[in-house]
Formats: sequence, structure tokens, C-alpha cells
Amino acid sequence: MIAILNRVIELVEADLSVDVDIAGLAAGLGTTEYHARRMFSSLAGMPLSEYIRRRRMTVAAAEVLGDGEMLDIAVRHGYGSTEAFGRAFRAVHGASPADVRRDGGPLRSQPQLRFRLTVEGNTPMDTRIADRPAFLLIGHAARVPLIHQGVNPHIQAHIAALPVAEHARLKDLSSTEPAGLLQVSADIDPDYIEGSELTYLHGVAVGEDVSPPDDLDVIEVPAGAWAVFRTEGPYPAALQSTWAATASDWFPSNPWRLRPGPSIVAVLDRSPDFSTATCELWLPVERDE
Repeated sequence: MIAILNRVIELVEADLSVDVDIAGLAAGLGTTEYHARRMFSSLAGMPLSEYIRRRRMTVAAAEVLGDGEMLDIAVRHGYGSTEAFGRAFRAVHGASPADVRRDGGPLRSQPQLRFRLTVEGNTPMDTRIADRPAFLLIGHAARVPLIHQGVNPHIQAHIAALPVAEHARLKDLSSTEPAGLLQVSADIDPDYIEGSELTYLHGVAVGEDVSPPDDLDVIEVPAGAWAVFRTEGPYPAALQSTWAATASDWFPSNPWRLRPGPSIVAVLDRSPDFSTATCELWLPVERDE
């Protein structure tokens, strides 16, 4: 994966004005566009599209400081108009091309990325691979924004709005692994952009032959392998740290890659105030080719 991401960077840098065929590149290197984009975003801290925009605007800034025509500069860097170029330029540098040409700045540089794998080995990950038949996730779903760190208030509000008796009812419906009440994130942007919308479902897993109650939302989950990461400690910090470590430590070191599908958190045990918890993070995976 590290080699693949570095190859993506090489192709981006070869011609910043051309959109890289990530799907074709990933397939040629034995992985998928979905996995490559998720790993890039997790490791770089930004989506690939944002990195490309920052690099284009870093290089373009040198030309803006010259005396060339703005339209020519815009076209050379992949934009069809000075307006589109100006919006991208301002988003990166915080000032318009005209202001930068007049004042000499401000300018914000995006260095070229280079991915390296650092193996420390002092934090072993408690992981297992589970092959599961098809099943259903049933419960109450809502569209919420993605938040990388801390408690998501939109999810909190969604769960708090459910009657107390509903949690017990859902738990009684659970009939297959992952067991118990589940926190399900589905329809996640492959670039994992903070603020992008996802579907959050508070519910349980049941067999695919179960007929869910009509008042519950349903997510169909096909058969496949899952990487299951067990974590315990402060909630949600320990869980979010484990989630980040799957990208930085586990996937680069193991012959598995993410496949499209929901991510699932099963809370196995928790303190009364939910300040600490023991959880399992279920991620859909497939073996690297």
C-alpha cells in the first residue's frame, strides 16, 4: 500500500494539470480505487483531490507572481476559466491571484508528500479475521456529518431521541454477529472527507432470512471477510485511535484491503457514564491480490 500511494504521488507530480486515473492505477497495482483513496486520506490527513489542488496552487503561485496572462496560467493548471482557478487559488492561499500578484503574498506551500512505513511494534493490535455470511443491519438510521475526533453531537442527538424502551427492543432483536447494539456507519465518502455526510444506523445484526419490523431501516450486508479490532479505554478516544491505527499500522503490514461496505462498532462493555468502553471495530476487508 505504501508503494502504491507513492506511485500515485509520482503520477500526480508528473503532470499536475492532468487528472490521474486512480481506478486504473490501483487495478494495475493489485488493489482498488476505494482502498487507495481511503488509505491516502487516512494517512495524509486530506483527500487525494485536496492534495492535488494544493500542489497545483503551490506550483501556480510562482507563475501568478510573474506577468503571464491569468487565463493561460489557469488552463496550464487544469482549469477552464480564471473564475474557477481563482476560487481554487483563494481556497489554498487565502487571497486572490490578483492580490498575490500585486502584494507578493500571502502564499501557502504544500510540499510533495512521501509515504513511509514506520514500524514501532510497541502497540500490538488485538485483531481477528471473521468470515461472515450475508446478514442484515436493522435499526434507526439518520444522515449525519463525518467527524474524525471527539463525540459526534449529531449521532448523540439521534440516539437520545429514541425512547429508552427502543434500545431494549432492538437488543432483543439481535440474532447474529456482530452481537448487541451496534453503531453502524454506511455510505461513507471514499476520501473520508470530514463534514461529508454518511448514514448512521443505531441497531443490531440479524440473519438475512429475518423479516425486520416495518418501522426499522435496513442495510443489506453481503457475505465476506471482516477485520475485527478489539479496543478498550476512554470512549470514544481509544476507539478513534484504533480506527486511525488500522490505516497507519495494520493495513500496510497485512495482506488485506478495505472493500466497500459499512463499518460497525459493537460496544461489548461500558462504564455507567460511557467514559470508558470495550469495543469491537468491524471493517469489511478482502485479501490483497
